Amino acid sequence: MSSRPSSTELLTPLKTVFGYTAFRPLQEQIIRDSLAGKDVFALLPTGGGKSLCFQLPALVRPGLTVVISPLIALMKDQVDSLRANGVPATFLNSSLTEAERRERWRGLHAREFKLLYLAPERLFAGGMIDELQRWGVACVAVDEAHCISEWGHDFRPEYRQLSGLRERLPETPFMALTATATGRVRNDIMSQLHLRDAALYVASFNRPNLSYRVESKTAGYRQVLDFIRRRPQDCGIVYCASRAGADSLAAKLTEDGLKAAPYHAGMEKENRNRTQERFLRDEVRVVCATIAFGMGINKPNVRFVVHYDLPKNIEGYYQETGRAGRDGLPGECLLLFSSGDVTKQTRFIEEKPDPREQALAREQLQTMVRYAECAHCRRRTLLDYFGEQYPEANCGGCDNCLAPRSSYDGTLLAQKLMSCAFRIRQRSGVSFGLNHVVAVLTGSESERIRQCGHHELSTFGIGKDLSRNEWGAIARELIGQGLLTQTPGQFPTLELTATGATALKERRAIQLTKPKEPARDRTEKTGEIACDQVLFEALRQLRKELADREGVPPYIVFGDATLRWMARSYPTTEAELGTISGVGAMKLRNYGSAVLSTIRTYLRSQARQEFTDAPAGGERVQKTRGELLNVSVLETLRMFREGMDLEAIARSRGLASSTIVGHVCSAVEAGERPDWARIFSAAEAAEMRRTFEQLPGASLTPVHEALGGRMSFEQLRLFRTLWQAGQLGPAP
Repeated sequence: MSSRPSSTELLTPLKTVFGYTAFRPLQEQIIRDSLAGKDVFALLPTGGGKSLCFQLPALVRPGLTVVISPLIALMKDQVDSLRANGVPATFLNSSLTEAERRERWRGLHAREFKLLYLAPERLFAGGMIDELQRWGVACVAVDEAHCISEWGHDFRPEYRQLSGLRERLPETPFMALTATATGRVRNDIMSQLHLRDAALYVASFNRPNLSYRVESKTAGYRQVLDFIRRRPQDCGIVYCASRAGADSLAAKLTEDGLKAAPYHAGMEKENRNRTQERFLRDEVRVVCATIAFGMGINKPNVRFVVHYDLPKNIEGYYQETGRAGRDGLPGECLLLFSSGDVTKQTRFIEEKPDPREQALAREQLQTMVRYAECAHCRRRTLLDYFGEQYPEANCGGCDNCLAPRSSYDGTLLAQKLMSCAFRIRQRSGVSFGLNHVVAVLTGSESERIRQCGHHELSTFGIGKDLSRNEWGAIARELIGQGLLTQTPGQFPTLELTATGATALKERRAIQLTKPKEPARDRTEKTGEIACDQVLFEALRQLRKELADREGVPPYIVFGDATLRWMARSYPTTEAELGTISGVGAMKLRNYGSAVLSTIRTYLRSQARQEFTDAPAGGERVQKTRGELLNVSVLETLRMFREGMDLEAIARSRGLASSTIVGHVCSAVEAGERPDWARIFSAAEAAEMRRTFEQLPGASLTPVHEALGGRMSFEQLRLFRTLWQAGQLGPAP
């Protein structure tokens, strides 16, 4: 295969092996650059299709692709998925028996595999790199690449060894992939891996199918129990700050009749593995875990993630919420917040021996608290942290946008707090911390306040009408407004900013936000695929039976999104089933008969339901045949309808023309009728029709050649799709 394969050469394995007819955003460009021998850095959100970026090139290029992966469970999961699709892949790690290890080494020497998964420490043991050089490594893909950076939220020292890999494999192209990384971490990754003139791809961090909500932790266990009980068919993860907390929560949920289990690093390895396996097989509905759980889990149908305790930083929170909705279907993210959690985290930070680590941890915690207490769009706040601007005023998928908090005139309260901070500094010549300022405000009789003489200040006790927690929340809001600031360091102090001093002096009006009222589960489920729910449950039961028979998790057989499209479009023939997203050639061969039998049996006693909604974007479309009109496709359609041509859309969105054409083709297959006269003329259409008729069943390459290259592959692909959809007259 050439270094620059045609769109057809990439789309063929995409459909026949993986079951998809179009790439997700940035996937095709990443794949093309990798196949051209370039180093690539790809930052794609969790669920954004990172794995395909190195799996598909491995199929079409000669040689072996080596994937560096941090966890045994992650390796096994990806290899199981690849094998289910007919891809020769394997892994080498400590979980193998001696016989299994020998058999895999034999297969590697015989060049039987296209992908090999390794842990970083295994890569540098036992002459492995020498063997890789003999096996003809064509590409090295470093998954979860943020683990190499000490500035990342999940730094792993063993990943640092990878900095020497480029020297041992100087001619091999590298690919680094991660789901979350700030600019600082990105630069560190590229430096540590010695990427050369790397193609840099940074996708949107937005997960439009996820909803975000923060609740005040008033009755923590009861809140979690009620939340889960309202979702009787859904599975999810509850993150806890401590091992004891995870154990206790799982035990209570089990006592209350829920299938729950703990997961943390303090458990025996065998018990952890058993919990993980039961969760993957849908035998445990809720895992109560510390942050030790999640990275190795590729379970796509996690429907909710609850943070029972406050996360340490935004990056970890984003990564953990990203475990929900990896299949593109709705996922709910709930954070329970209390000032007590902030105090606990602060104590942990103070125990760190390195002052630099302490300073970084405090800064990260303050950012997390601002997110929890913010009154504006949470999606916008998350994206802003990663340097991305959210274009909409209301995301429609977070508690603050769905039920905006009302504001009130907080001028008097703000003046009290700012005056107190000012008077303390005026009296002592130095500033004090937030807790001390609040203690003065509320009239504390502590010995320290008397020693400092702060009980004699005019502001002493003027805030007794509010609790310390309420004053703390007001202080953090004033910090967010730029009226107060907290200095960095082990003992941060609260100070007036120049803006705050002016506002205080001029008695400017200051608006504050009312505390959140108890939530009522008002977040909407975006990205839902409406379907025949009874048939969906029947197909879920069939999937479980097929998975148990083969000893794999149910999602390895089919994802929930694929089952929903089956229960929406009612395929009754192999040809119809083969059009559904997620049904590749091997899965059609292995499971098609059982699926079709279930659907036909169902239709003997039940009538078909009609669905005219657009589940991913809200527009009205005709009934689909299994192709999801995702947000990206609908955005292309919107721009095209507003008068932009396809090239202009590609430039505006920073996507390849072939990707934009793929969007239009997906829309046509779903029943949309774009104005094709804006894409090619009637004369061009007639010429393409004649050529296709002269070469029935041919691929696009001979048609392109027969036309003397006058039509691009994109035009030919779109013409063929429109013709086969009957939008250009009778199809062949």
